[in-house]
Amino acid sequence: MPYDVLLGQEGKKEFLLGNEAVVRGIYEAGVSVASTYPGTPSSEIGDILYVLGNRMGIKFEFATNEKVALEIGAAAASGGLRSFVFMKHVGLNVAMDSFVSLAESGVRGGMVVLSADDPSMHSSQSEQDNRYIGKFVKSVVLEPSNPQELKDFIVAAFDLSEFAGHPVLVRSTTRISHVRAVVKFGKPREKNEWNYRKNPSLVLIPENAYKAQESLWQRIVKVSKSKYANYFNRTYGSSDTLIITSGSAYNYVEEALSKLMKEARILKVGMSFPLDTEGIMQEVRKAEKVVFVEEGGPFIEEQVLAECALQSVSKKFYGKSNGMVPYSYEMDVDRVASSLSRVFEVDYEPVQSAGGAPNREPVLCPGCPHRATYYVATLAMRQKGIRSPIAPTDIGCYTLGFYDPYRLGDFCYSMGSSIGSSSGFSMVAKEKVISFIGDSTFFHAGIPALVNAYHNNHNFLLVIMDNSTTAMTGGQPTPETSPPFNRVDIESVVRGIGIKDVFIIDPYDLKDSLETFKKALSSERLSVVISRRECALEADRKKPLSELKVFQVNQDKCTRCYNCIRNFSCAAFYTEEGRVKIDPELCDGCSVCSEPLVCPFNAIEVVE
Repeated sequence: MPYDVLLGQEGKKEFLLGNEAVVRGIYEAGVSVASTYPGTPSSEIGDILYVLGNRMGIKFEFATNEKVALEIGAAAASGGLRSFVFMKHVGLNVAMDSFVSLAESGVRGGMVVLSADDPSMHSSQSEQDNRYIGKFVKSVVLEPSNPQELKDFIVAAFDLSEFAGHPVLVRSTTRISHVRAVVKFGKPREKNEWNYRKNPSLVLIPENAYKAQESLWQRIVKVSKSKYANYFNRTYGSSDTLIITSGSAYNYVEEALSKLMKEARILKVGMSFPLDTEGIMQEVRKAEKVVFVEEGGPFIEEQVLAECALQSVSKKFYGKSNGMVPYSYEMDVDRVASSLSRVFEVDYEPVQSAGGAPNREPVLCPGCPHRATYYVATLAMRQKGIRSPIAPTDIGCYTLGFYDPYRLGDFCYSMGSSIGSSSGFSMVAKEKVISFIGDSTFFHAGIPALVNAYHNNHNFLLVIMDNSTTAMTGGQPTPETSPPFNRVDIESVVRGIGIKDVFIIDPYDLKDSLETFKKALSSERLSVVISRRECALEADRKKPLSELKVFQVNQDKCTRCYNCIRNFSCAAFYTEEGRVKIDPELCDGCSVCSEPLVCPFNAIEVVE
C-alpha cells in the first residue's frame, strides 16, 4: 500500500493494516517524537515512519535498543511534547529499567508506549503478556480489538496521558497488528509546543523517588475515578451468562457463540488497568455464569475474582484459573467455541483443517551471506579437529544456523545472550566455544557483554555476522547505515575495546574465509571474526537487471556427490530423479555454490 494514503483527510476511509492504523493514530494525536528498535509484529510502524515521519512533522528514530528508544520518548514528554515509543513484547523487557522510572516520574506531554505481543510465538522466543508489565510498573493499560480501535485508542490514550500526567501502555497482538480492516480517519491535532521546566521528580534519587511514589498512586486513582474508567469498555447483548473479554480474544467470542447457537452478554474491556471494578461488578451481579476469555494470562480474570472475593460475590466462574479456557497460545474461534461448549454443556466438534501445507524447517534466503559463513565455519572446525563445539547464537536471521546441516546454535535466550553466555561457557566448559551474533544485535546488546568478556580474559571465538541491516524484521537501518547518519564501524568498536585478534572476511570468498577461520580458531585468547557482506535481499534491490545472474547444474559434470544439497544447503537447490537442479526463480546469482569448496567438479555454471 502506498504510505501516502495515511496522510488523508478527516472522514476518509482506508483498508489498513493494524500497524498502518497505528501510524495514522499518532499522526492524528499530534505526536512530535517517535522511536523504536524494530521487532515483529511492530516492525511496519517504524518502516512507515521512516518514510513519512518528516511529512507528518514527527521526529522519528530507530534507536540502538528499546531502552534508548523509551528514554528518547521520555525526554520529549518531559518538555510537554507528545511522544510515542513502540516495540515487540520482549523489547519491553529491555526497556523495563527506565519504564518503571517513567511511571514514577510521570509525564508532562502525553506519552504512549505500544507493546506488540506475539501469542503463539510466530516470530519470538517467548510468549509474554505485557499487561502484567503494565500493572507491575503501574502504567495505564489499554487493549484495542481491531485496527479502527487501535487508531482511536491511541488518540484517546494521549488525552488520558495528558489528563493524568501518566504514561499509557497500549497492548496490541500479532492478530491486531497484522489484520486489515476499514479505518475511518479523524482530524489531525495541533502539536504541543516545547516547554521544558526543571522538575525534581525527573531525578529519581531516593528523596525524590520517595515523594514520586505517592504521586504515582494518586495518578492511578485519578484515572480510575475519571470518565476514562469505563470510556474504553463496551457491553453487548442480554443473558444470564456474562463473557468478560478483551483485545483480540473478543473477535472470536461472537462467532463462537453463533457456532454454538447460544447467547451471552459480552463485556469487552478496553482498559484492563486500572480496571473499572465498579462497572464490572454491576454486570457480574446480574449474571449466573461468568466466563473470562483473554489472550495471554488471566489478567482481567484475577482482578475481577479478587474483587468478587472482597465483596463476597459468588458466581459460577469459568476461565483460565480453573482450566476451562486454554492458558497458552493465541485464541481462535475453535478454541473459544470449545471452551464455551463446556460452559453451556453442549457438544462441539472443532473444525478440522483440510490438509494444508506440510511443515518444513525455516531456511536462510538464497544468496544469504550467513549460509556461506556457517559453511566455512563448519569446514574450518572439521579441519581443525573440533568435533563438538558449544555454539551460542543470538536473535536474528542467523538463528537459523540452529537447523541442519549446520547445527550451530546451542544457546539462545535474548538479544546479546550469545556473548554473555559464551563468557560463562568459557569459564567452565572443556569444549571450544564459538558464538554467533548479528550486527544490529551486536549494537543492541552485544557490546557490554563483549567488554565483560575482554575485561575478564575469557577465551572464545565470536563471529559477528555483519550484513549491514536489521534483516529479520524487514531491513531497517543499523548504526552502520550512512548517510545522512554518522556511521559506527564494528571493527573500530571491537578493536577499541582492546581485542587484538580481529579478523575480517567476505563470506562469498570461501577459500580466504576458510583460512581466516582456521587462524581465528587457533587463537588462545578472545578473538573476533567479522563476516562482512550485505544482506542478499538488500543487495538485489540495488542491482540493475543486467547484473542479475542465474546458475544451473551441468549434468555432464555433476557426480551426484550432493555436497551442495547436504552441506551447503541453499534453498534454490532441489533434486529431480536423483539429479541436482537449481530453481531459476529462487537462485540469487551469488555464485558461492560454484566455488570449488562447494562443487569441486565445476558443475555449477552461469546460465548464458
